[in-house]
Amino acid sequence: MPEEGDLVVVTIQKVDKFSADVKLDEYPDVNGYIHISEVASGWVKFIRDYLREGQKTVCKVLQVDPKRRVVELSLKRVNEHQKRDKISQWKNDQKAEKLLEIVAQSLKKKPEQCMEEFGNELIERFGSLYEAFEEASSEGDEFLKGTRAKWRTVFIKIAQQNVASPFVKIGGKIEMYSLASDGIEKVKESLAAGRADSVQIQYAGAPRYLIKVRSREFKEAEEILKTSIQNIQDASKKLGVSFEFERESKEK
Repeated sequence: MPEEGDLVVVTIQKVDKFSADVKLDEYPDVNGYIHISEVASGWVKFIRDYLREGQKTVCKVLQVDPKRRVVELSLKRVNEHQKRDKISQWKNDQKAEKLLEIVAQSLKKKPEQCMEEFGNELIERFGSLYEAFEEASSEGDEFLKGTRAKWRTVFIKIAQQNVASPFVKIGGKIEMYSLASDGIEKVKESLAAGRADSVQIQYAGAPRYLIKVRSREFKEAEEILKTSIQNIQDASKKLGVSFEFERESKEK
């Protein structure tokens, strides 16, 4: 059952004079209804001006009756931005289910078995199954590196064949060194100043390091990289570490 305040995708089943009966697409055997007062802001004379049988839309859950498996819904309390996001999420969830079926078929297992073995864990780790497929598509062999289970190879293959990576990757090369007796520690401390959740810094053979930033938006990635490099540069200056940065010429 959904909870009060949740946004749900529904299909209009029946439209009466003062309400509409709906089916909740994400919750099997759960029905709902929208009272005419929750259809649109202002006075609604004809509910059919807003709703029709077979229509798919997004509603907000107002009340839940778990015994009857019925929920009271509102259409007017969902704005266009929320509606677009929810429909997109729902479509992605639908696609993820289909992709998991392909993975299961390749592994000669049932989708339910795959969910128990690794699907639920992926949802917990990445937020949704579709986001796990996005991550696998983007990272390739780096996805859950160290996991030797057979499903990982199949999962990556299906993801890269069917899901476009939503991430922008930018970065560059850093050259850093210090002649001080504790120079290595000073370099490590300077690099630490630039680390963040979406920033990856790798050793590439002294005195070189690779810095990579990943984000869903190019502008955001640019800002993150700029901030990270500035923090490293400031720390290097303070600690007396030589620092140079060369931007990668090609964004991925």
